[in-house]
Amino acid sequence: MIRRPPRSTPKPSSAASDVYKRQVERLTMALALNDVMEKKSSLDFKNQAFINGNYINSVTGKTFESISPVDGSIITSVSECDVEDINIAVKAARDVFEKGSWSRMAPSKRKKILFNFADLMKKNILELGLLETLNMGKPITRATGDIAACINCTKWYAEAIDKLYDDVAPTSDNLIATITKEPLGVVGAVTPWNFPLLMACWKFAPALATGNSFILKPAEQSPLSALRVAELAMEAGIPEGVFNVVPGYGPTAGKALGTHMDVDKLGFTGSTEVGRYFLSYAGESNMKRVSLECGGKSPNIIFADAPDLDHAAKMAADGMFGNSGQVCDAPSRLLLQKSIKDEFLEKVVSYSQPWMPGNPFDPNTLMGSIVDKTQTERIMNYIDKGKSEGANVITGGDQVLQDSGGYYVSPTVFKDVQNSMTVAKEEIFGPVLCAIDFENEDEALQIANDTHYGLNAMIWSNDLNKVHKLAKRIKSGKVLINSLSDGDMSLPHGGYKQSGSGRDKSLEALGQYTQTKLTLIEVK
Repeated sequence: MIRRPPRSTPKPSSAASDVYKRQVERLTMALALNDVMEKKSSLDFKNQAFINGNYINSVTGKTFESISPVDGSIITSVSECDVEDINIAVKAARDVFEKGSWSRMAPSKRKKILFNFADLMKKNILELGLLETLNMGKPITRATGDIAACINCTKWYAEAIDKLYDDVAPTSDNLIATITKEPLGVVGAVTPWNFPLLMACWKFAPALATGNSFILKPAEQSPLSALRVAELAMEAGIPEGVFNVVPGYGPTAGKALGTHMDVDKLGFTGSTEVGRYFLSYAGESNMKRVSLECGGKSPNIIFADAPDLDHAAKMAADGMFGNSGQVCDAPSRLLLQKSIKDEFLEKVVSYSQPWMPGNPFDPNTLMGSIVDKTQTERIMNYIDKGKSEGANVITGGDQVLQDSGGYYVSPTVFKDVQNSMTVAKEEIFGPVLCAIDFENEDEALQIANDTHYGLNAMIWSNDLNKVHKLAKRIKSGKVLINSLSDGDMSLPHGGYKQSGSGRDKSLEALGQYTQTKLTLIEVK
């Protein structure tokens, strides 16, 4: 039985971002805590691998426990896939690809099926959201919001299917040269636990839209929504073998997918450390394509001439503490011009208060739990490390709600951080914000780029000349100016340096799942 942690989160106030307030208000009109708990009690967990259109046990019969970070209880036991299960899934995916029932399906029909798929996710949005709340402690409002984003993503790529044209090259009169985009074949994906279905959707939606077969290895901490959505994919009309889900561990199932000789492409979102493994796996096997979205340590640069310091402080808190700080491109390094440092930090501390953890099943809760005990201990170790290196905690720094049995960390802000400190260099992946001083734009740029990562950056200033020059010189896949918003599907997502290669979202992602063919015909 899942026990409710005691509710201690205040209702959203003016300190919460407008985005989250609107989201909470919209969903709480339709949801009440009793409704959520009633639906939770009737959930039917899909806990077997989904291969070739069927739920099946792993070849070995092994399982692993899916534990809820909400209260530390066991949700269910999930099939633990290994090399043989991956082999079976790859064969099924390859067979259906060569058969052509999806890969050569008329684009208009494939489009219709993907729209059906999106509609089924919408019909089951609360169920899918609850699975994510149970699996990784995400507040139900945010979890259902993530599923809504999956629906939008799937529809966006479905709509693109029959809007993209191939090319005819300019040649002499006796030559006809066509340049066409073809699906790669069998695509594998290994995805993280922080956005269990959304990160998978950023990969399966463009992969399916372009006609590939797909094999997903979800994070072992959060496989349940992926296993359920596989059934919805087939119900929508996607042929058997096209969409497969193989739960298991990274060193076994993930490695087997990465080293398989008949997988044509591997998409990965997760840590930089694991991303390196997949580059090695590709080299050791068939040189499969690999796209990586890895870690980040994103700078959020606040100049004294920011258009609205109050709004910038609110966004700094919202951007850092949303999803309990478990976000690759979270603005975890807060770079503050010295003249506004104290004033700004006071505002950030104030705006961090609505993010105190609470009951994830309550639609009013903004921040839920950390994903598991291991990650919680990792975050607390970083907080201790920050203190020992001379940084000062000005709010938070505690593990809270421990009597719930779950894993909760209060929103934490460090000041007096040097960019050489461990908490400024390494990705903490938790609700820990590190404030660093700077004097001028040259120093801000030097600090911003002094990192192995390059996923995201934010700049707040009214000086167009300054932000334009800085944006061009910051080594990052994204630079947001006076904004925290980059959620539109038309915007590419990905990083520089050790934050990875390749892009999710936008039309650019379609190129990750196709290959270019030249066909030349000589006529007399």
